[in-house]
Amino acid sequence: MTTGINLWDSGVWSFVVTLSLLFTAMIVANTLQNLFPALRKALIPGSVLGGFLLLGLNGLCKELFAFSLYSTETLEILTYHGLGLGFAALALRRHEKQKDGRTKSAAFDAGVTVVNGYLLQAVLGLLVTLSLYNAMGSFFASGLLLPMGYGQGPGQAYSWGHNYEVTWGFQDGTSFGLAVAAMGFVSASIGGVIYLNWLRKKGIFHGTLGADVKEDLTLSTFTGHNEVPLSESLDKFTIQLALVFLSYALAYLFMAGVNTLLDPAGTGAKGLAGTIQGMIWGFQFLFGSVFAMLVKAVMGVLKKKGIMTREYTNNFLQNRIAGFMFDLMVVASIAAIDLRAFREAEFVLPLTMICLLGAVGTFLYLKYICKRVFPWYEHEAFLSLYGMQTGTASTGVILLRELDPRFETQASDNLVYHMPWAILFGAPMFLMVGIAPQDPGRAWVVLLLCAGLFVVFNIILLRKSLFRKDKS
Repeated sequence: MTTGINLWDSGVWSFVVTLSLLFTAMIVANTLQNLFPALRKALIPGSVLGGFLLLGLNGLCKELFAFSLYSTETLEILTYHGLGLGFAALALRRHEKQKDGRTKSAAFDAGVTVVNGYLLQAVLGLLVTLSLYNAMGSFFASGLLLPMGYGQGPGQAYSWGHNYEVTWGFQDGTSFGLAVAAMGFVSASIGGVIYLNWLRKKGIFHGTLGADVKEDLTLSTFTGHNEVPLSESLDKFTIQLALVFLSYALAYLFMAGVNTLLDPAGTGAKGLAGTIQGMIWGFQFLFGSVFAMLVKAVMGVLKKKGIMTREYTNNFLQNRIAGFMFDLMVVASIAAIDLRAFREAEFVLPLTMICLLGAVGTFLYLKYICKRVFPWYEHEAFLSLYGMQTGTASTGVILLRELDPRFETQASDNLVYHMPWAILFGAPMFLMVGIAPQDPGRAWVVLLLCAGLFVVFNIILLRKSLFRKDKS
């Protein structure tokens, strides 16, 4: 007698059906944007609109028929891994060495600006939630999900929201983090439209919001020198996917090894080990990026030794993989929000306050900084950085493309080259994300440390104007 699954079992089809729902929602959103110019002018990414459409439809199904269209756990897993796989793909791309000294300086300044945005959001978020903790019993450290959701995006918002919920007892913490990230995309669209309309009044922006961009594509857009053919024994796209998943699997093995040292019994580490354990699995995208760079470095060594004769990574395809993973992450993260949590004042009030403060504070801070640090392309820098600091890098590109459709300024390069500096300067704050939820006293300490780092890093960022010698 044979045992196994039946091909008609729901378990065989559930994952594919869930993916089909996500993709269909994005296609419907894109169609609506093409049919209704007002939606295009709103500059809301199709994946974001699709996520809200699916969230609303699932809410109706639950309310009317007591039936859910999908498993929330599946969407949460897609959100978590979409971030890591997307960053691995970005790290596998080949970059030309920058010879322009000003470009290097701009990348450094952009990295510090991004970290300052995280710190500002952390300070504003913690001020709100620590105050509401004393007033109404809200979770005191939930304000730190503002930089995770706005500055880092849905993947990190989910990771730390889930960590706060499971480890530190933050009720509906997962949905809180995902909701912050969703509101970040809305803030990016609203802030971007406001800024572009302000530029129009000043006579700087003359385009139409949401207008189609004509792409000038050449063969070099799709392939580089000495790359593997499109199809040989393995399809070129298959090779790119294999490299991404290999890098991510190596990252998993490394994290699993460290986790075994921290938690040999597998029951959940306590104290400092527990904090480190949470941070390791919360920053899986960093480890994915590191191992992707190691894979790329190994291939470079093999190529120099003549063992490997072709270039196996393709920038165009790796960009497409990253874009796919991030779109999937975004639509899944929004659809995974639990709408029942919005019935609780302890959930809605801090969420509303930190999202509004985060949007306004980030907008005003970047407007001030970009004028002084990036004077050659002030407005392009603002749009790209504001979009990224409230959504993702893709959101920054969407806003930047309205003013700089051919990406002729350094603003687009900064979105790529700022990352090492952002990781370096942002490391202290990332470490504090796992400390703040332990008790209110430590959350206050984290707030003060973030405020102090914000001051120090701004002195570094504004060094040229603060320490410029008077030539008069």
